Amino acid sequence: MLTIERALVEKIVAHARADHPDEACGIIAGPIGSDRPVRYVAMANAERSPTFYRFDSQEQLKLWREMDDRDEEPVVIYHSHTATEAYPSRTDISYASEPNAHYVLVSTRAEDTEEFRSYRIADGEVTEEEVRIVDSYDA
Repeated sequence: MLTIERALVEKIVAHARADHPDEACGIIAGPIGSDRPVRYVAMANAERSPTFYRFDSQEQLKLWREMDDRDEEPVVIYHSHTATEAYPSRTDISYASEPNAHYVLVSTRAEDTEEFRSYRIADGEVTEEEVRIVDSYDA
């Protein structure tokens, strides 16, 4: 199960809406082993595409080094789908390289609603998980 603060969900959805009709992408880092998403990092979609996303390799390398220095890991890796449901595509599955991460997808295909779903992806297997949105981790 993914437990995530409402403010972080709102940032992901706002980023997805702002980049529409292109896919948005980013991560939320957290302390290694905590499974707690804390530090939101919006990233540029190097593809600038409505059907595909890719982190800019230089931006990703810099961020992964920064996370190493801060004893963090990518707890959430997110992106949006602009015309389809919030479910990982074959490409998304093939690129999923962080077995401990929660892969969050947001669909912006409807203007007035968002689909916000989370998955675990390991060895090509996709498992949807419950998302628990909290006002604060301390509440």
